[in-house]
This record gives sequence, structure tokens and C-alpha cells, in this order.
Amino acid sequence: MATVLAIETSCDETAVAIVNNRQVCSSIIASQIPIHQQYGGVVPEVASRQHLETINWAIAQALEQSQLSWEQIDGIAATCAPGLVGALLVGLTAAKTLAIIQKKPFLGVHHLEGHIYATYLSEPTLNPPFLSLLVSGGHTSLIYVKDCGIYETLGETRDDAAGEAFDKIARLLKLGYPGGPVIDKLAQIGNPHAFALPEGKVSLPGGGYHRYDGSFSGLKTAVLRLVQQLEKNNAPIPIPDVAASFQETVARSLTKRAIACALDYGLSTIAVGGGVAANSGLRKNLQAAAAEHNLRVLFPPLKFCTDNAAMIACAAAEHLSRGHTSPMTLGVESRLSLAQVMKLYQNG
Repeated sequence: MATVLAIETSCDETAVAIVNNRQVCSSIIASQIPIHQQYGGVVPEVASRQHLETINWAIAQALEQSQLSWEQIDGIAATCAPGLVGALLVGLTAAKTLAIIQKKPFLGVHHLEGHIYATYLSEPTLNPPFLSLLVSGGHTSLIYVKDCGIYETLGETRDDAAGEAFDKIARLLKLGYPGGPVIDKLAQIGNPHAFALPEGKVSLPGGGYHRYDGSFSGLKTAVLRLVQQLEKNNAPIPIPDVAASFQETVARSLTKRAIACALDYGLSTIAVGGGVAANSGLRKNLQAAAAEHNLRVLFPPLKFCTDNAAMIACAAAEHLSRGHTSPMTLGVESRLSLAQVMKLYQNG
């Protein structure tokens, strides 16, 4: 397969990586979390400016770490959708500039396809078909991976993504940003069965509930009311128990839908991607349920769960090896369905 240098700037990490044949040659990630913590969340304009300040350094570090020359690199890629428009433009412009200067093919990559390919970095023999459970701050979806660039979304959240729900509950409990890691840490010492919380089922018009779609709005409201009731009664808020109960409910909800989807479609492998793939509660629940049904569940290494450029480079290398390249006129998009991945490539 091809050797690709990729840039990822869709949100608040400036990342550059070089991947060859699903093997990571280098991976640089400059996180902006300390900068955005003071605001309680990502500020798009601040993120874009930080990318501008960091991108050249990250590219130089990735090249140095890989010990490769430009002659050994076959293509240049960047995340082009979905994400924060200003942030995406920084990475896309840098990648196009490098492609022109170094006379290399250019590829624009869909961010969610990158998360699917994160599992390939630790499981290089993995091949479609399989089910992908993408759980991040902006997306929660069950995706039927049929081939490179060919995806079908079978289920998704009707409102907030799982990671977004973690952030909002952390804000409610005054735990700071980002919410996922701190809730996971507190859940280790809390009782996951202390409070009964709703899983967020989605009703069907003809009765019953959707097997694959979910919702987190009701769960967030239930936690809010729980906290308000405790405060009204002047009772201390058992934050570890609330965190553990919330995390257990999210993990149980995601697990039920993923297992049902895999069994219904006859898929023996579930590959998990996105920042919430690092959550210990989800890992424990899904692995236990998968074992009961003789299903294989794969999680990327923790360093490739959150946004990184290695997963983008891996996806780009696969496309490039199939002759797919992107036009230099390709722009960025804040929203783009995964089903439209192949519109990014002129030779697809």
C-alpha cells in the first residue's frame, strides 16, 4: 500500500502522521484541551488560530519522527469533512500546498471514515464486512462497513452524540471539560446501580422501539432532575455514584444496539471508534456481551480513539492504493454523510 502523510484539524487537535501499509511511521498530536478548558468547551475561532500556530511544527515533527524523505511519500491527505470549517481549512490548505510543492497526489478524507480505519492500525488483517460503532463527541452511529468507501448507516443517535452527553453531564456536575475522562475516572469508585436512569429508546410509528437508533436527551434530563431533587432536599450529591450510573446507562444502551445490529445483519466483528471508545464502561459491557454471542469486538489503542492523523493517513493510503485522488478544487464541509465519501474522489 501507499505511504501517506496526513493532516487532521477538524476540531481541537492539530495532528500530522505518516502511515505505510497500515503501519504508523510517525504520529504527532498537539492537543488544545488546556486552551479550551477555560471556556468549558471548544471555541471554533480559537481552535483555528491555534492550528495556524502549530501546523508547521507538527509537519516537521512527523517527518523527523518517521525518518522518511519526501521522495518516499506517495500522497498528501487532510480531513475535509465534517468538522469546524475554519479548523478544517487550515489542514486542507496545508495539505494542498504540500501536494503542489512536492508534486504528490492530494486526498481529502472524511473524518468518520478515519475513525473506522483507526482499528486497522492495530488489526492490519481486518477486512470488511464488519460493523463499526462510532462514538465520539460529535457522532454516534452504527455503520455497516461493506468496503473501502462503501458504508451504510444502520443506526444513530437522534440528538446528542455520546461524547457530547458526557461533556454536558460533566458540566452539570461541575467537573470541567472534557467530560469523558473525568466521568470515567469517578465511575471507577462509584456504584453503577445507585440510580435507575432511562436508556433513551426511540419509539416507532407503528409501536415498539427502534432496534438501532437511540437518544440521550431523556438521560440528560433524568440526571438533571436527579441533581435538582437532591439539592432541593439539601442532600449531598454522590458525584461518583451519579457518574457511574450515567456511564453504565450509556454503555448498556450502546451495547444493546450494537449487538442487536451485528446479529441481525450477520456480522461477526464489531469495530469501535471515536473518543468514547476509550471509555472503560463501554469496553467492559461490549466485550462481555460480544463474548456471549460469539462476536469479535475490536477497540483501537487508546491513543487512536481520540482524533489523530494516523487514522486519516490509513484511510487515505487505502484510497490511494485503489487509484482514488481528490481534485485540488475540493473544499471543506461542516457536514457530510458517510454515504457520500466517494464524492471526494475524482477517480472513485
